[in-house]
Formats: sequence, structure tokens, C-alpha cells
Amino acid sequence: MATIKKKRKDLFKPLPRGENGGIRLLLIHNVENLGRQGDIVEVRKGFAMNYLLPQGMATVATEHHQRMVEKHREKLRQLELQKLAAFRDKAESIGKQSITIEANANDDGLLYGSVGPHDIAEGLKAVGITIAQDQIRLQGPLKELGLYTVKVHLHAEVEADLKVWVVPTVAANEPENA
Repeated sequence: MATIKKKRKDLFKPLPRGENGGIRLLLIHNVENLGRQGDIVEVRKGFAMNYLLPQGMATVATEHHQRMVEKHREKLRQLELQKLAAFRDKAESIGKQSITIEANANDDGLLYGSVGPHDIAEGLKAVGITIAQDQIRLQGPLKELGLYTVKVHLHAEVEADLKVWVVPTVAANEPENA
């Protein structure tokens, strides 16, 4: 019976603590506003247990993991440069795009609703570029007709400017005055 308890105890070893009382982790991927791949960071227990570890963004900072990262640091750097080049290419193609979003508006040009990140992501998807809604950085919802320049955040080092035209909806069943 004692061996079972010992094995169970070995499975639940406490996570290593840093100097400030947080959890020490080794980042597997770059995490915005935290660190780069291969960095050892100290974070709060909740952030480690609820986000970084389950998402596979980090692992426990052991000597073995640190040696493995040092051994493969050049490969990791090359992979990161390839990803960065791909993001820059995507940013260049986004910068060349101009999307048009139709919205219901009154005679003064004010929209009855608003245009948000979801609408912009759908507009980009229609031209063959797929991005997540949280990559679109708006100062606030677009509530008037006109041309807007919207930031698209692809990577910590790569952003693109996208031109978004908000135009009034053309009613197909409106009678023409002739």
C-alpha cells in the first residue's frame, strides 16, 4: 500500500519556484509581453497552470530542458526566422489589399450598427487571407461610412495596415425613379 502512495506522490511534484515566489517555466514558443522561445520566466501559478502549460507554450524549467534548448537553439532560431519571413509576406499581401464592407447607414453616414473585427476578418477571408479576429486592432468599432486604416497584428514584430472601406448597403429591391 505504501508503494502506491509513494508513486502517486512522485506524480505530483511541486513546480519549481523562482526568487519572487512565482513558477519558473521555460518558454517553448514566443509569448507576447512575456518572453521569447527558450527564455526562462517566472509567472504566477494561475497563469502557468491555466494557460502556458495546457496550451503547450511552456514547460517546467529543469536542467534537462535547458540543455535541450541550448543544444537546439540554432535550429530554433532558423525556424523562428522562417516564421517571421512568412508573417512578413502575409503582412505585405494584407497591405496591398483593400476590402469593402457594406453596412446599413442613415443619410448622414452613421451606421445603424457597427463594423467590428469579425466583419473585417470575414472580408479578408473573402479575398483568401485568413486571420483571427484578435489580430485586428481597432481603436473602437467603426460607426460611420468612410475609409479606415486598420492595424493587423500578425507577430510581436510584424504589423500590417489594411484599408477598409465602409459603404452603404445597396438595396436590391429599391424602385428606381425614372
